[in-house]
Amino acid sequence: MDALKKLAPHAHWLLRIGLASVFLYHGSGKFSNLSGMAEGMGLPVFIFALVAIGEVGGGLLILLGGVSKEWMTQLAGLAFAVIMIGAIFRVHLEHGWNSIGNLGMEFQFTLLMTSLYFLLVGNGNTSGT
Repeated sequence: MDALKKLAPHAHWLLRIGLASVFLYHGSGKFSNLSGMAEGMGLPVFIFALVAIGEVGGGLLILLGGVSKEWMTQLAGLAFAVIMIGAIFRVHLEHGWNSIGNLGMEFQFTLLMTSLYFLLVGNGNTSGT
């Protein structure tokens, strides 16, 4: 178990990479059809574009924050939290916790909690900045 304790200071990368991969994937996919997807969700294109930028930008910031400045980590956490709160209340809440077709909010809630962790904790003592 001592070997695992030596790896503990680097464990934040597991959460960072997981969170970044989800938001980079979903955010980059939005750019191919901003107006159509915005219309389908009942959002103005400008707002939907901000969501896509927040997802991609936050994905990059959460990764860069791990080797650079704490504000990058915290800004990504804030952006993701705002996006997930919007997603939960606009789409997923009415479908409950878990539902057929992935419309429930189980996954979005997990992303929200992970985002809030990075917003509140920042880099902790993981990167020395």
